[in-house]
Amino acid sequence: MHANPITPHSEMDLKVLSDDELLALIASDREDAFQTLVERHVDRGYAVAYRILQNGQDAEDVVQDAFLQVWTRRQMWQSGLAKFSTWLFRVVSNRCIDLLRKPRTETVDELPELEDTSCNQTQDLERQEVTALLESAMMKLPDQQRIAIVFSYNENMSNGEIAEIMDTTVSAVESLLKRGRQKLRQLLKKQGADILAAFTNS
Repeated sequence: MHANPITPHSEMDLKVLSDDELLALIASDREDAFQTLVERHVDRGYAVAYRILQNGQDAEDVVQDAFLQVWTRRQMWQSGLAKFSTWLFRVVSNRCIDLLRKPRTETVDELPELEDTSCNQTQDLERQEVTALLESAMMKLPDQQRIAIVFSYNENMSNGEIAEIMDTTVSAVESLLKRGRQKLRQLLKKQGADILAAFTNS
């Protein structure tokens, strides 16, 4: 049995490794390598899940499920087939779709009360209201359109990257983004929201 050529001993050593190198160590049951991989990707994975679901607990569950798959299937990973981040976003977005299609009851968090009407607090409240309008409009988009927009606008991904994650073509992604922008225009105009330019420019 050949020794693994990657034998880092410190946390710094692990942090400089590529995802594929970490996955090779994870396949050898290296829990420290798994922890490093989680720390590297968990924030973006959660951000994507939250923007799709608009539910913190569900977003946490989705990301935990995704990384659980990494560990339980650690000896099955084949390097070179796809970037780890591409695989992760695909698993996260597919799991989000599964959750969105399940019947559920929604609970809405109340905005915190403001103690006074200072300029800063007024601006904060306005930002919260604008964000709430946008999030509400996003949740009314079809699943595939919403996911494409999240990856394009929030994650600044190219259409090619989005197509790989969503397992579709670049032209299909372009169509999803176009239809999603059009739908957002309609929804936000009804609300009188002054945030169209940021998210719906052609």
